[in-house]
Amino acid sequence: MKPHLLDLNLDELEARLAEWSEPRYRAEQIARWALRDGATSFEAMTNLPASLRSRLTEEFSIAPPAVLATRAADDGSTTKVLLDLGNGEAIESVRMDYDPEDPDGEGSSPPQGRATVCVSTQAGCAMACIFCATGQQGFTRNLTPSEIVTQVLHFSRERRVTNVVFMGMGEPLANYEGMIRAIRWLTDSRGLDMRQRGITVSTVGLVRPIDRLAREGLQIGLTISLHAPDDDLRRHLIPTAGGVTIDALLDAGARYHEATGRRVTYAYALLEGVNDEPAQARALAARLRGKPVHVNLIPYNPTAGDDLRRPGRDRVRAFREALVAEGINATVRIERGVEIAAACGQLRTDVASAGKPIALEVAPTGRGG
Repeated sequence: MKPHLLDLNLDELEARLAEWSEPRYRAEQIARWALRDGATSFEAMTNLPASLRSRLTEEFSIAPPAVLATRAADDGSTTKVLLDLGNGEAIESVRMDYDPEDPDGEGSSPPQGRATVCVSTQAGCAMACIFCATGQQGFTRNLTPSEIVTQVLHFSRERRVTNVVFMGMGEPLANYEGMIRAIRWLTDSRGLDMRQRGITVSTVGLVRPIDRLAREGLQIGLTISLHAPDDDLRRHLIPTAGGVTIDALLDAGARYHEATGRRVTYAYALLEGVNDEPAQARALAARLRGKPVHVNLIPYNPTAGDDLRRPGRDRVRAFREALVAEGINATVRIERGVEIAAACGQLRTDVASAGKPIALEVAPTGRGG
């Protein structure tokens, strides 16, 4: 199989073209075609010499991944796709016409023209969070930079993508090199030219990679998963948390804020009768008080095969109000896409559970796609 062009960065592409005695400016032309113009073949790059198009076709691919399944909901404002990686592997991506990390977005209409894409960074996940469908699938491999970027391109060919959140299948910071090279393509002015503040990376809490990300010189957002006010409960919910304490995560978040000036968001998945009592909200507030943070509360999106429950709205409201009463900025993530299994890993699980090989196309559910 030919390598994908977007697994190279721009400097590497320029160097390859120089080896072919091509001018370096061709690299920016190629990048524009592949990213902003959404070309899926080198023959479409009509301002390149025919000989170069032929050489690129021989050496590289820019073909998009095949779509195995599409589901849409919320009058088309949430769309999930299952993309084929080959060899029986598939990943999920979601387009949302709102920003799930917008602190001011609780129940409000999205800004005109906003489109957020949630991307996966791994096939499966090794973090084993008990409430996550992907965590129940186990880990297969890291995605390449091109496999991450092409998820965004799948949707950007339909309409302009304004935001990207690394919150899909897998732990982004466990695939650091693939993730950061993808972010460079997305934000480079010669690439997709997205604003850095429109990118958010969500992590289950890998301290050293958080510190490494803080040194990248980027203005991207960071979300750290807590899901509990104490270490014992957190280790139960995230069995791989090991010796990483909540205090260590809060310290890493503080260092990220100091290095970037960006306020850190802490994600908290609400599970009925597990971590959603007002007393637990007050305990969480005691740990966060005085820090420049935002808490994003996420009512559990039910996944197959476990006995966890989604709390009712009254319990969610009571938890949030307890945090706010303690001076903590907290919002509830906009609830969209429940009927299309929009939580990461659910569509892949549903397709596999239905007894259909991943490589088979399944009929879309809902509108469009």
